[in-house]
Amino acid sequence: MHGLVIRNTGSWYTVLADDGSTWEARAKGNFRLRGIRSTNPIAIGDGVTFHTVESEALITAIDDRKNYVIRRATNLSKQSHILAANVDQCFLIVTLRQPETATTFIDRFLASAEAYRIPVVLIFNKIDLLTDQDDRELLSGFCHLYETVGYACRTVSAETGEGVEELRTLLQGKMTLLSGNSGVGKSTLINRLFPTLNLRTAEVSDAYNTGRHTTTFSEMFPLPDGGYIIDTPGVKGFGTFDMEREEVGHYFREIFRFSHDCRFNNCTHTHEPGCAVRDAVERHDIAESRYASYLSMLDDKDENRYRQ
Repeated sequence: MHGLVIRNTGSWYTVLADDGSTWEARAKGNFRLRGIRSTNPIAIGDGVTFHTVESEALITAIDDRKNYVIRRATNLSKQSHILAANVDQCFLIVTLRQPETATTFIDRFLASAEAYRIPVVLIFNKIDLLTDQDDRELLSGFCHLYETVGYACRTVSAETGEGVEELRTLLQGKMTLLSGNSGVGKSTLINRLFPTLNLRTAEVSDAYNTGRHTTTFSEMFPLPDGGYIIDTPGVKGFGTFDMEREEVGHYFREIFRFSHDCRFNNCTHTHEPGCAVRDAVERHDIAESRYASYLSMLDDKDENRYRQ
């Protein structure tokens, strides 16, 4: 039989079969020995082949993937964690307050999605908390930065509903991954869009201004007007995986664009003479925050940083 993985609890998978039936399945015993360096070789969005033995289903093969969103496993630097496979787009939910999403996290996510040509829409949530002029100017600055690079930005409040209805059209007919730090309001946003799902939510911790995981496993939900939405547990960090140093600049759109004018074809944009990218940073044609994120990603081959 063939189906689509719509839920992953870590050891069991819910598979929506092509005939409309659902099965609780597990991976066949030797499946994990095929050299896939991942904590979850089967991911939400995977098409799989499975067979049934009495009431149990065993997954025996994964379809070829058109893409996937991947990050370095937090405590296992030589392994990856696949957030979802075969997605049409990603909504990266970010917040400027309660909690504050770091630009390095945003840029790492964007670069990883860029590697697989997955469109990303930046959703700035909790704009109801941005009550003073400085906060509003900060939000405007963030949107200007990323829209200038070429990423669509939307500003919403899942709490009040402001700007949320506009997202429905973007979701229609597509498989969309929602990701972001814990506490940015992914589940609240989904509930505002689709109240019948009634996902569990929690308040942001006042002590640390960080979110608590309310989504403990990944799950895909069908949408009334077609398409799917994938809710994932909050991500604290985003270590890139299997990205060579010389490739990193390709996944920052503006760095790649200016790199064509560098003196050397293999310029790392760190110290070489005649570097058009560093010149662009000095002229503020490339944002310093984006360049800092690029530099941080060059060091991702240092595996000891993920064992702290």
